[in-house]
Amino acid sequence: MNPFQLNLRTLFERSEQYFGKSEIVSRQAQGSIHRYSYRDFHHRVRRLGSALKHLDVRAGERVATFCWNHYRHLELYFAVPCFGAVLHTVNIRLSDDDLIYIFNHAEDTVIFVDDELVPVIERILPSLTAVRHIVIMGEEAVPNLSKRSLSYEELIQHGDESFAFGELDENLPSGMCYTSATTGKPKGVIYTQRAIYLHAMTLCLADVMAISEHDTVMPVVPMYHVNSWGLPFASIFAGANLVLPGPRPQARDLLRLIASEHVSFAAAAVTVGIDMLRELESEPEDISSLRQLMLGGQATPKAVMEKYLSQYGIPIFTAWGATETSPIATAVHIKKHERSLDDHAKIDIRVRQGVVVPGLELKVVNEQGEGVSWDDRQMGEIWVRGPWVATEYYRDSRSAEGFADGWWKSGDMATINEEGVLRLVDRAKDLIKSGGEWISSVQLENELMAHPAIVEACVVAVPHEKWIERPVAFVVSRDIASFRDEELEHWLTRKFPKWWVPDQFIRVDQIPRTGAGKFNKRELRERLRTLTQSDPG
Repeated sequence: MNPFQLNLRTLFERSEQYFGKSEIVSRQAQGSIHRYSYRDFHHRVRRLGSALKHLDVRAGERVATFCWNHYRHLELYFAVPCFGAVLHTVNIRLSDDDLIYIFNHAEDTVIFVDDELVPVIERILPSLTAVRHIVIMGEEAVPNLSKRSLSYEELIQHGDESFAFGELDENLPSGMCYTSATTGKPKGVIYTQRAIYLHAMTLCLADVMAISEHDTVMPVVPMYHVNSWGLPFASIFAGANLVLPGPRPQARDLLRLIASEHVSFAAAAVTVGIDMLRELESEPEDISSLRQLMLGGQATPKAVMEKYLSQYGIPIFTAWGATETSPIATAVHIKKHERSLDDHAKIDIRVRQGVVVPGLELKVVNEQGEGVSWDDRQMGEIWVRGPWVATEYYRDSRSAEGFADGWWKSGDMATINEEGVLRLVDRAKDLIKSGGEWISSVQLENELMAHPAIVEACVVAVPHEKWIERPVAFVVSRDIASFRDEELEHWLTRKFPKWWVPDQFIRVDQIPRTGAGKFNKRELRERLRTLTQSDPG
C-alpha cells in the first residue's frame, strides 16, 4: 500500500479542494459577527504560513496561542502545524506562576495573544526566557507591549496566499497542551500530526460524533483546552460550517448563536449546559436545530439530560477522555437493540460514558493491575492506549507514575457493564473514604442536581477524626429559602445509604470553576480548610 502521510497538510488541502463554499462564523468582542468562506480561510492560512517563515520560526519550534475561540485562532490551528512547527494552546485562566512555568518549559518562541489579554502577557513577559516575538490578535493598533510586538493583520496582509506548505512526516509533533494539574506543576502533552488526523477522522464516525459536511458545529469548549476537544480539526476535515463564540461568551450569547446560525452540534462544559438551561427558563430561544448537545468535563447529571430532552427535544451526547487522549477515548451511542427503549431508559444509557472508540484499547483495572469483571459492580482505574494517546509527559519525570507499558493510567475510577459500557464513578482523588467505605461525590452531585430546588451541587471531602473523611455539599439553589437541609437529606436517602448523606449543605451563590469549566473542587476544599481553621470551636 501507498505510505500516504496522515498529517494536517493533507487534511487542510482536502478541505481547500472540496469545501470552499462552507462558512466560518465568528462572534466578535462587541457582539458583531465576522463571516467568511473556507476559500477565504485557506488563503489567510497560507498567508500566515509564509509570515511564520519571515518570523524565522523553525520546524519543531513551539508557537503559543493565548486566545479565545475565533477565526484568527482557527487560522493558527492550521498554519502552525502545516508549517511544521508545534501549536501550543495555552490556558488563559491559569495563574501567572503557572503561565511562566508553561511558556518557559515549552520554550515558546512566539506568542499570539488577543488584544484584551495583552495585560497578562505584559505582566509576565520579563520572566519569559525564549520568546522572540509577540503577535497581537485584534482590529486595533498594536499596544505598546515591547519592541517585539507585531500586528497579526499586518502579518497576514504582507503574507503570500500562494505559499506552499512542505512535506510533513506524520510522526512529527504538531500540537501541545498542558494539563491543569490539581497538584504540582502542569504537565505537557505532545500530539503528533498522525494523532490529530486520526482523532479528527474518528469524530466523524457515525457512532462517535458523526460530524459531516451537513453540520454546523459550535465548539464552546475553549480552543486552549485540548484543541477544543478536536472539533475544529474534525469540522474542517468534514467541510462543516463552524461557529466560534468569541471572547467571554455568556449563555445568552450561545443560545442566540445556535438559533441564528442553525447550529446542529454544539459542545461545552456541563456547567455551561446548566447555565444555558437557566437562560432558556427565563427567556426562551429556538434551539431546535441542534441534533445533539455534547456536555463534558465532568459527568452530566441525569436531571440535566431529562430537561433538555423533555423540554427541547435535544439528546445530550457524552464521552470520556483527557488531555492525554487528545481527548476523546469513549463515546455514547444507542445500540440497535436499544432503539425501542423509551426516552427514560435511553437516558440511563446516555448518563454513562459509553464504549471505547474505534482505534483505542481500554481496560478498567483493580489495585493489583488486573482487569475487573464486566459486572458493573467492581470498580477500578481506567487505563487506555492507542494512536492518539500519549505515552509520556513532555520532559517530565512524572511520566513514570502516569504510564505503564504504553498504557496511560487515568486516575479516573469506573465500572464497566457486560456490554463494555463505561460508568464513571469518580476521580480517584475525589472519592470519599468514610469509615473504610467509598462514597462517590459524582453520584451525590447528580442526585442533588435532580432536586427541583437545586441548580448546581458540588461534593467534597472534609477530614474527620472518627470516619477519616466525610462529605460536604456546596449547593446553588433557585431560591435561597426554597429548601431545608432535612429535605435534601430525605431526597438523598431514597437512593443512597444514610452514611452517604453529606454532613453539611453549604449554600453559595456560585460554585467556582476551573479554566476548563469544571467545578473547582480544590478551591472548595481550601474554603473548608480555612473555615475549619478560623472556627474557635
